[in-house]
Amino acid sequence: MPNNSNDEKPALSGLGLPELLECLKASDLAEYKIKQIHSWLYAKYAGSFAKMTDLSISEREFLETNFKISALKQLDCQISKDGTKKYLFSLDQSDKYVESVFMKFQNRKELSVCVSSQVGCAVGCKFCATSFVNFKRNLTSQEIVDQVMSIQRDNNVRIGNIVYMGQGEPLLNTKEVIKSIKVFNYSVGIGGRHITVSTSGIIPGILELAKANLPITLALSLHAGDDELRNSLMPGVKIYTIKDTFEALDHYYEITKRRITIEYVLLAGVNDTIDQAKKLAKLISKLNCHVNLIPYNPINEISDTITFKRPSHEAQEAFKAVVETSGRKVTSRLERGKDISAACGQLHNKYLVSN
Repeated sequence: MPNNSNDEKPALSGLGLPELLECLKASDLAEYKIKQIHSWLYAKYAGSFAKMTDLSISEREFLETNFKISALKQLDCQISKDGTKKYLFSLDQSDKYVESVFMKFQNRKELSVCVSSQVGCAVGCKFCATSFVNFKRNLTSQEIVDQVMSIQRDNNVRIGNIVYMGQGEPLLNTKEVIKSIKVFNYSVGIGGRHITVSTSGIIPGILELAKANLPITLALSLHAGDDELRNSLMPGVKIYTIKDTFEALDHYYEITKRRITIEYVLLAGVNDTIDQAKKLAKLISKLNCHVNLIPYNPINEISDTITFKRPSHEAQEAFKAVVETSGRKVTSRLERGKDISAACGQLHNKYLVSN
């Protein structure tokens, strides 16, 4: 069995039921007892073994001695004026850190969490703060799921929506992302229609996700209407042309019948021109999709080399009007947590990045 050092104890939160059964198989706990533990973790957000009152005192003491609840350690939580919370977690037995964002929306019943899938990111999008955190490693499925469970335990609320839009490129960690989606489905109880995976356009990952045929939403971060501009903004995906990427999206839709989301960060004077809007409208005209426009969220404090600016409201509306000629639905992203650097593209771990 595990030793008594807390750092070396296996964590149970974030494991699906088959993994939980495997982890506890040598513990002499009956299967129905392990299912009770599973319920305490996922249905009741138990933060300690002591709360698992349908287990005997000796069983709870055994669990406390040999296991721990969370795979993550919460280091910080910043709260925005709009109620958004940005969490900083350290990963077990390491100096690696990730951020997650808890969001509430006045016009939506469900609460949402934006999860990270990697420590840092290798794609290198010029307008994204995470690109300044060098890629260090992929997260495990357990670490992805436990971000949500940690936030549920901290707030004593049920999370209803998951977006893989935090730090990292999810489809460079496709195996663990798919595994985590299944745990969200079957253990946490979040339906696939309430889960969105955002990718910068990693074609092998898109095809693998199509093969898994999960009832989730796939979002493509496009940000340009032609390869030349896109490659300059997103150098990590220049091996994948827009044409090939859209063919992969067509394949994904053909398999899943799930509408694609196209995400487009608007950068003043860079990709918010009418010419780019016309190119985008042409690209999406035959794709079953909707477009989500995202006004640039400044990250200029990270480096004095960043010169991007947010477009004016008039420029945003003009761009939107042209894209709408495609016949596709076009919306503008409702911002959350910009004042605590929790908005789209702002996750950075800035005060711990040197670690």
